[in-house]
Amino acid sequence: MKTKEETFYHALEFRKDLCMGCSHCMMKCPTQAIRVIDGKAELNPNRCIDCGECFRTCPYGAISVKQDDFEKIYNYKYRIALMPSVFTAQFPDKVTYPEIYKALLSIGFTHVYETENSVDCLVKPYNEYIAKSEEKPVISSFCPAIVRLIQVRFPTLVDNIMLIKPPMDATAMYIKKIFEDKGIPFSEVGIFYITPCAAKIAGIKSPATDEESLISGVINMDYLYNRIYREIKQNSFGKDSDEENFVQMSKQSLYWSLTTGEVRIVDTPHKMAIDQINNVIEFLEKVENESIEDIDFLELRACYQSCAGGVLCAGNKFMTTDRANKRARRTSPNSVENVDWEKYADYIESNCLLTGKVEPRSIVKLDDNMVEAMKKMKRINEINNLLPQVDCGICGSPSCQSLAEDIVQNNADMKKCIFVQKILQQNDKLGLPESIDLMKQTWGVGKLDKNLVHEIRDEIEVDKP
Repeated sequence: MKTKEETFYHALEFRKDLCMGCSHCMMKCPTQAIRVIDGKAELNPNRCIDCGECFRTCPYGAISVKQDDFEKIYNYKYRIALMPSVFTAQFPDKVTYPEIYKALLSIGFTHVYETENSVDCLVKPYNEYIAKSEEKPVISSFCPAIVRLIQVRFPTLVDNIMLIKPPMDATAMYIKKIFEDKGIPFSEVGIFYITPCAAKIAGIKSPATDEESLISGVINMDYLYNRIYREIKQNSFGKDSDEENFVQMSKQSLYWSLTTGEVRIVDTPHKMAIDQINNVIEFLEKVENESIEDIDFLELRACYQSCAGGVLCAGNKFMTTDRANKRARRTSPNSVENVDWEKYADYIESNCLLTGKVEPRSIVKLDDNMVEAMKKMKRINEINNLLPQVDCGICGSPSCQSLAEDIVQNNADMKKCIFVQKILQQNDKLGLPESIDLMKQTWGVGKLDKNLVHEIRDEIEVDKP
């Protein structure tokens, strides 16, 4: 039987037919999950956290983000669009919320719910959890990429992760409840989340805890944005003058998906919001080393500008944030009265805790035998100390440390290091043909094509003074 690690879902897909082996993705990956082998990028699934940085940086479109077939919605009688507020903020100001709502219905959905509708119901559980938690700082579980980052890179902090359902899951739970209370079997209800990032796809398909998601499918935001915008342009849906009929959420709900959205609802003054994956890593290293004190709560987001900067957002992150802020400022500071949500508030509060716990995930499982694993770790350190510490990536690994790990795991040879090759060549321990073969193993045949020698020589001659 496969373990959870072996079935861990990843939304990112690498296309070798488009990959040029440029190594941009390898050098950008925050968990060193990518290697270049035979001129193509390859993903190590145990290291990947689906943050999407590789997707964002690839200049050749060789990395894509998987989504469910849109036609899947027709498997259900009741087809729910679960829409984050940043989706509406993608559109130009001239497009109204009622138009977006009507366009979603026109392409096949029967109902539309905004994801953050459940935020008001999570305020009390959030503050109670933080007050009672013995592990400080409590780290929000809102961003799935951050949860996975902690699992694979900061495993000692997994007990700090808040075990409360994010609004996406809390709202799905509410939808399930209201349909069941109407006598409609949940098997007839399909909830489809419009995602701004790859991490939320992975989080839905493969939750960090044992709790199964109520969401039936995921639709990429960039795809749906283009489809809805085209639908609005081609049809006359009318611009309702009373937009407040659509704006049903409170100010704190509308701020939620933006940076500082969570810290706004937390009572403790000892709180902090950090966005962008590298900033988060830098801060978590300090938390892990216990050099950070007096912080009760951390809101951590993998993307700059949080969900507005998701890799699947179609619009500019700063314009999206500005529109989302404008919408929040137009809204009453108090919770919007919503009879349905008030009716189910107690139900949501009572059922918002996640079942199970978040478990650490091994980035590099050196050996099942602890003694052998310790020996291998010692060997990794020894090899790493012999390497030049340049982190040039020419070996096909992103750093000298990662190359040392690959060598100990029998996935690489020390002679892959270009500096080691030159040292061996100087001492007549390595011939040119073998050196070229080693380079081909990493970068493929194309980049070392003998036929290019004349063109290169001609260019060198031309450049001579």
